[in-house]
Amino acid sequence: MHYEAVVIGVSAGGIEALKVILPALPKSFPLPVAIVQHRNERSGGFLAEYLNRSGGIAVSDAEDKEPLYAGHAYLAPAGYHLLIESDRSFSLSVDARVNYSCPSIDVLFESAADVFAESLIGIVLTGANADGAQGLKAIKSRGGLAIVQDPKTAQAIAMPHAALGATPVDYIVDLKEIAPLLIQMSMLREEVHGTTG
Repeated sequence: MHYEAVVIGVSAGGIEALKVILPALPKSFPLPVAIVQHRNERSGGFLAEYLNRSGGIAVSDAEDKEPLYAGHAYLAPAGYHLLIESDRSFSLSVDARVNYSCPSIDVLFESAADVFAESLIGIVLTGANADGAQGLKAIKSRGGLAIVQDPKTAQAIAMPHAALGATPVDYIVDLKEIAPLLIQMSMLREEVHGTTG
């Protein structure tokens, strides 16, 4: 399978979870990663700065009209929904909250599924609500790969449980196994790309 992008949704316990995953992805990771972490609207750019200090893949807040680049992780800015447009650039929206959240995981996942279809990897991590469940279902319905953090390793189990209840998934994995799985999937992508391109 030729994967082209990764989307991650996370809420309560997310900073700790992202600090496990993102530093374990090499700077040469060949896919862009778009992330919704529920956070306070006044949190500013602290999260990107904090995660960047951990090494690994580069992290920044996504900007409106910015294209997605491989080897980069993009965070939904505080107070904005993050969407992916058909030209594979980001757009930011201040529409109403979805699942009590802005940014909303479902909004990112559903827009990404429309663009990337079977070339998308979706991941739901720790969180205390149901955001991301319908978005992961949308990814799976379009042929994408669905990954959920094993609730036993989640700081808050509601979000992984909701995702597992909404759709069949491809992998249920411990937090520490997610980055190696993504690297494995991206290597498969490169092999496929190498033999057909």
